[in-house]
Amino acid sequence: MCLRIRTCELRMIYTSSIVLKCSFSQILQEQAMQTAIEDAGFDVVEIKNEEMHVNTTVCRLRIKGMTCTACSSCVESILEKIYGVKKAVVALAIEEAEVHYNPWIVSYKTLINCISDTGFEAELISAGNESNRIHLKLDGSASYSQKDMELLQNTLMEFLGVKNVETNLQSRTIVVAYDPDETGPRCLLEVIRKAGYTAALQRDLGAPDRSEEMKGYKLQFFWSCAFTIPLFACSMIFPYIPALKVILNTRIVNMLTVGTLIRWVLSSPVQFVLGRRFYIGAYKALGHGATNMDVLIVLGTNAAYFYSVYVAIRAATSAHFKETEFFETSAMLISFILLGKYLEILAKGKTSEAIAKLIELQPECATLLELDGNGEIRAEMEISTQLIHRKDVVKIVPGKKIPTDGIVVWGHSYVNESMITGEACPVPKKTGDKIIAGTLNESGVLHAQTTRVGSETALSQIVRLVKAAQMAKAPVQKYADKVSQYFVPFVVLAALVTWLAWLSAGFCHSYPKAWLPASMDEFELALQFGIAVLVIACPCALGLATPTAVMVATGKGASQGILIKGGQALENAHKVHCMVFDKTGTLTEGKPAVTRTKLFGSLDLPTFYSLVSSVEANSTHPIARAILQHTASLQEETSSQTWNSKVEGFESVTGQGVHAILAGKRVAVGNRRLMQELNVTLSEELQQHLQHMEDLAETAVLVSIDDEIFGIISITDPVKEEAAWAISMLQSWGVQSIIVTGDNWGTARAVAKRVGVEIVIAEADPTAKVEKIKDLQKNGMIVGMVGDGINDSPALVAADVGMAIGAGTDVAIEAADIVLMRSNLEDVLTAIDLSKKTFSRIKINYLWAMGYNLLALPLAAGVLFPFIGLRLPPWVAGAAMAVSSVSVVCSSLLLRSYKRPNSPNSLKQIKVAS
Repeated sequence: MCLRIRTCELRMIYTSSIVLKCSFSQILQEQAMQTAIEDAGFDVVEIKNEEMHVNTTVCRLRIKGMTCTACSSCVESILEKIYGVKKAVVALAIEEAEVHYNPWIVSYKTLINCISDTGFEAELISAGNESNRIHLKLDGSASYSQKDMELLQNTLMEFLGVKNVETNLQSRTIVVAYDPDETGPRCLLEVIRKAGYTAALQRDLGAPDRSEEMKGYKLQFFWSCAFTIPLFACSMIFPYIPALKVILNTRIVNMLTVGTLIRWVLSSPVQFVLGRRFYIGAYKALGHGATNMDVLIVLGTNAAYFYSVYVAIRAATSAHFKETEFFETSAMLISFILLGKYLEILAKGKTSEAIAKLIELQPECATLLELDGNGEIRAEMEISTQLIHRKDVVKIVPGKKIPTDGIVVWGHSYVNESMITGEACPVPKKTGDKIIAGTLNESGVLHAQTTRVGSETALSQIVRLVKAAQMAKAPVQKYADKVSQYFVPFVVLAALVTWLAWLSAGFCHSYPKAWLPASMDEFELALQFGIAVLVIACPCALGLATPTAVMVATGKGASQGILIKGGQALENAHKVHCMVFDKTGTLTEGKPAVTRTKLFGSLDLPTFYSLVSSVEANSTHPIARAILQHTASLQEETSSQTWNSKVEGFESVTGQGVHAILAGKRVAVGNRRLMQELNVTLSEELQQHLQHMEDLAETAVLVSIDDEIFGIISITDPVKEEAAWAISMLQSWGVQSIIVTGDNWGTARAVAKRVGVEIVIAEADPTAKVEKIKDLQKNGMIVGMVGDGINDSPALVAADVGMAIGAGTDVAIEAADIVLMRSNLEDVLTAIDLSKKTFSRIKINYLWAMGYNLLALPLAAGVLFPFIGLRLPPWVAGAAMAVSSVSVVCSSLLLRSYKRPNSPNSLKQIKVAS
């Protein structure tokens, strides 16, 4: 049973609702529980099971301490086992988790606690819908109590427009959900200031702040060098200098020498102080039945260190014991691993630069205009961009970036939108035009009223889209995840077998004594081989092969105006066999215009268009907008009056047109199919006229009044200049192109002929488009779909790769896998090319990661030692391991130099995977 308890008193500010869970087997029955709660002064409402199970919230968590795929898989597995969690995705490369959960059953605080129990640090990035929510950070120099947080929560909740307030004493943060039409960040900060506190808005950096982690690894590496370099000198250099050799070989107790003691003292801080993080990671991983890179490091360094300790103790207690310790091995291993980790974090930071650069597009400050009651400028002030409210008026001078989305209310200028859309040419802006946050005002002064602020802006949505893409795993990543489950246990077993094999061979005298290096016996040689196998294996390189490449590619795509929503879309794009195109707004400009009109009845032209526009005013179709625009211009020319009759019984028939009752008459505006549905007779002369229009690639819109044709409106939508070239290039790559449109057959065929498409399906409704895509998929083809309208959204979802034109509807953009911000068909080619380059890079990464392990493990195990005497000391193996993961990340970073193909000659080199 679940009950929601509502408090009636303002002093109950901690939560506005509490969820209690109990079983029917408990002593208190439902009625008794409700009565007891009501007697305490609270209202009780029973929560239905449907309400509990349908609701889903998404939270993003930052996780620190993950070193390899085994770590991320462990966290992902633990999260998915929590009751109430529906889905969990953990991204190793960006150190974040995205969890879909039922907030009635589990809270994000529980998720954080579970992750902390596994040995990793977790902190909340966001929970729920981040739209119209701000994150505030209290002044760090002051001290706060729980009462302070309760007072702030209560004060903010009483303010007009505030929906919810969450406080966290430990992190000194406040999250406020608000109605942007009622209030905004400036007002909320003022409320906090009047309450006697100081707070500031938290700025999203776009990527985890790795500066502290980098600083820590760098400092630890330098400290380890301070011990390891002298240790290396005492082991490898000083023994060859006669004067120093005498000092180092001086005995202290029995066979314990000064050199051994110095090496012991120098190696211990490196092993237990600077190597402490590896012990903690290994302990927590093993505590949950998992293995990771830390386990291999701890096993390898402990084997070297504690064997050396054993040798030192035996030497101190025996007058005849002669063995060689190798304290330098464990210290040098840890030093090289710390260096590798530092370089890896440095390289990882480069993979997230695309998001950081997108966020940096938004200027830090904006000029706010204060207006009086008459709309005249009273004053202007510089404020933080984050403090802008909806409906504020801001001033943008030439050379400054636009702070937020809005509408120009005064002035005209040219705006460079290349950083958002990839379009190189500046776009003219005048009163009434929309402007986008982050774009650059190049010439005149603009005054703009803000429409979308904060997380609502187009720039913020692009950032969220790129982040979501970097979270989503490519299907090929599953291979690495599966291998990582068995990798560490396999390496441990291989190291044990290697040690036993060489030890047995030595004790059985299977190889000559001459094989033994100086100052080493059979046991030490076997141990060195076993340690080398442990530390040379690198699961990190395998785990980073895919996510780092996907991160760089999605970021690079965003900078080119191509928003890729995940690894699966990126992977499938280069595999497409067939690309299905919508016509209107995709192959054509999507800006239909009325070219001519033929009347058959007694109505004059202004009256005819007034009648048609009265019906079309209820439609959102591009053709309806074209008719309305033509009507408006016609009325300006003739000074005629608009049709004032009330429209009744309006009905829109998808793929056919609209009809309604107007002044007691049924008026229908649409194509031939609509007229046939309404039993409107089409004469032979009319059909010939229709055929002639369609042959000219014109769309014919028929108008009937009371089942009699009164006119035909001819509408032309120009074909995009790049359409024919883009389709010809797709065909040269082996990708078949098909047009599926709701327009008539004649117009569809005429457009297809112009762009070079042979297969055309016309007069298709949204269901027919989906069926065609499914038919192609049944034949084993991977199908892409390019569209822009609401009627294309089902097909975009059904396709293996849906590409939405950026100028299309929000529904189509939401349904698509890839968004082409420039609305240019050349970007279809660029998306495929980027996909091809990315997965070529991923293959290279996997080839290196797998090839490295396949070659390095036998080499470390001493396979070549009997033949050419090649042996890898453990510290060399550790250095090789550190280099391998860094090299994979650097390989992915090469995608940052990707350039879109801009000439037919370069494009012909691309071959789409079959």
